[in-house]
Amino acid sequence: MTLILPYEKTYHAWLEKNISEEKHHRRREILEKGLGHGTIEFLQRVWFPAVGNFDYLYPEWEVRDFNNGFRYLDLAYMPGGAKGGVEIQGYGPHGRDLDVRRFKDLCWRHSLLALDGWTFLPIAYLSIRDEPKQCQQLILAFIGKFISGEVSSTLTPAEAEIVRFARRLLRPFSPNDVARHLNVSDRHARRILYQLVEKGALTAASGEKRRRTYQLR
Repeated sequence: MTLILPYEKTYHAWLEKNISEEKHHRRREILEKGLGHGTIEFLQRVWFPAVGNFDYLYPEWEVRDFNNGFRYLDLAYMPGGAKGGVEIQGYGPHGRDLDVRRFKDLCWRHSLLALDGWTFLPIAYLSIRDEPKQCQQLILAFIGKFISGEVSSTLTPAEAEIVRFARRLLRPFSPNDVARHLNVSDRHARRILYQLVEKGALTAASGEKRRRTYQLR
């Protein structure tokens, strides 16, 4: 019997759920044809390893344009009614072969999404392929903009704020960064960071005997 990996099982269940719940035939037909190669690579190499689920994530999300037509985002992330959009930019169609008309259309698309309240995140396919870890950090920061208030109830207020702080960063951070953010001493910041490592919320990014920087686990 073929072993189904957690990603594959989660992915297929998520896609089928989106198809079965879609009432509009346009988007349902697009989903039934399957997602694009770049989107699938992004989900498998970036989103799922970083997040572990597809909650609040919707593929091929339909939005109206200024001509009252329809466009589709590769992925929409909408926790609690928020508007986050992710699009995978292929090197061929969006880079080498981008003519003037399509370039102008792409700029209009991004501008109209921004005016409609979307936080838009374009990600190059080459970055997914060559720099997946950096893309994962980017996605965690992106998600942190929308769910920074949701942290474990087992954390103290100071610990919870450090986790929210970490979600907004794209880099490892030092005890000095935390001390400045919380307006506490460096020694107190180190104590809280140590507690977060013990609780499994953070891990050391550099330093062995003496941890110099930290990041989300």
